[in-house]
Amino acid sequence: MPLSDEEQRILRGIEEQLETDERFAQAVSSSGLYRHSAKTVRWAILGVVVGLLAMVLSLQIHYAVAFVGFMIMLVSALSIERQVRLMGKAGVQDIAQSLRGPRQAAQKMRDRFPRE
Repeated sequence: MPLSDEEQRILRGIEEQLETDERFAQAVSSSGLYRHSAKTVRWAILGVVVGLLAMVLSLQIHYAVAFVGFMIMLVSALSIERQVRLMGKAGVQDIAQSLRGPRQAAQKMRDRFPRE
């Protein structure tokens, strides 16, 4: 069933609004799709490090206290695994590409303007 003229006009208006909405464009860009997961992975890595430090330092106090540090590490590691699984292969590749991007741009600038 084809759209009526009024429905087509409304659809064109919505398309024009989406094309000019920069916030929406950034949210659905390849880097924007995985930004939340990447941020969660960064915090979880910090959690693994903090849990490891807490476990090692609290072993001098009591093994039950060190277990809390181990649990922090475990929960953080499971969070990393879950987020990486949710991102999938394409998401991990996009994140890696966005991390390599500034380095490649810097290398291009160095090649273009060598020091003398």
